[in-house]
Amino acid sequence: MLQDLTHALLRAAREEGAEEAEAMAIRASATGIDVREGRLEHAERAEGVEIGLRVLIAGRQASVSGADHRAETIRTMARRAVAMARSAPVDDSLGLADPDQLAHDLDASALQLFDPGAAPDPAALEERALRAEAAALAVEGVRTVESASASHSERESWMALSNGFEGGQRRSQHTTSCTAISGTGAGMERDHAGEGRIWAENMPSPEEIGQLAGERAVARSGARKPPTGAFPILYDERISSGLIGHLLAAVNGTAIVRGASWLRDAMEMQVLPEGISLRENPHLPRMSSSRMFDAEGLATGPRDIVRDGVLTSWTLDLATARKLGLTSTASAVRGLGGPPAPGLSNIAMTEGAASREALIADMGRGLLVTSLLGASINPTTGDYSRGAAGFWVENGQISHPVNECTIAGNLREMLMRLTPANDARDWRATRVPSLLVKGMTVAGA
Repeated sequence: MLQDLTHALLRAAREEGAEEAEAMAIRASATGIDVREGRLEHAERAEGVEIGLRVLIAGRQASVSGADHRAETIRTMARRAVAMARSAPVDDSLGLADPDQLAHDLDASALQLFDPGAAPDPAALEERALRAEAAALAVEGVRTVESASASHSERESWMALSNGFEGGQRRSQHTTSCTAISGTGAGMERDHAGEGRIWAENMPSPEEIGQLAGERAVARSGARKPPTGAFPILYDERISSGLIGHLLAAVNGTAIVRGASWLRDAMEMQVLPEGISLRENPHLPRMSSSRMFDAEGLATGPRDIVRDGVLTSWTLDLATARKLGLTSTASAVRGLGGPPAPGLSNIAMTEGAASREALIADMGRGLLVTSLLGASINPTTGDYSRGAAGFWVENGQISHPVNECTIAGNLREMLMRLTPANDARDWRATRVPSLLVKGMTVAGA
């Protein structure tokens, strides 16, 4: 059915005058259960088929999408898309891939992106959520559980392009999460734990997730503001991927083309300490962002974004690559209602030799950050400021929880001063260990 829908979209686009076109069809279903105080609080089930069409005419493009896939609606969508494209501005970088650029190995079976086991029914999901909640409540010091949830989803997609490319994939996802609260009144603290996997057999137990949420919430009890000054900061592995995410955003082709990147002139320059690399591998099995081809039909493959501390590659789709006079890195991603854009798959950062505990001891006096909120990031200069909470470190040991503080620095300088721990966890799309950054500014009491 999905393949037939994409063919119908392409046929309608050609009949309306499109020179090139790409069509997508997605069938998705999801069931989610929330519990609270030992009872079902909310249940949701969504299921449907959606379609999308992008047309290109003389360097102009337009995209449309919808959930109605009757033949009459498809013709109307194509007519509107073509009319919109004819009124759009010209961009000479637009266009589908040449046939000799297209991927040929489309077999994603080795990636194991779909769990063939029976999908959990709502009762099984409710049981998972209740078990997570009970485990959190069993942690001494937990006052209540704000929410505990479990869900399961399946997604099947098919893409067809007028240059002859066709391909699809099927994915599944299991998730469990829990948010616990400790303390009372103004002293209440909240923390969270959650996990998601493609295969149910790779999921941690609901008890592990609930207990971790409870322990995290209790550990935050009695938080107060830290002192103000220049201190080392250790980004816990829970949030360290966000710091590396700023680097990854700065090397995205869209930012480079616009000149809105603090790394726009950094190609072949040192951006991380020597010995540290950032590698993308779209072919890791059982990872939700793995893929054999990108959203423009190009074959994906492993690549180094940073090698031994040196920036070696932008992240490019066809359009950004053409604007820069380069070759696409097969990084296109897209949704139903918009054009392709550069995106990432699985990222792994080189780990260090020291444990998280060893880095805490090395800090002497500083801040261990476990959560971040808000952000003021200047994409052009890399100036960085974020609200933070976590734990104060005194004499190389965790002393007490802290909150209501701001940490600041410049990303270019911060990344050159970081030291990675050896605690990166599997099953993360961006696999980054805890990161120690010295000489940052902390604004607290």
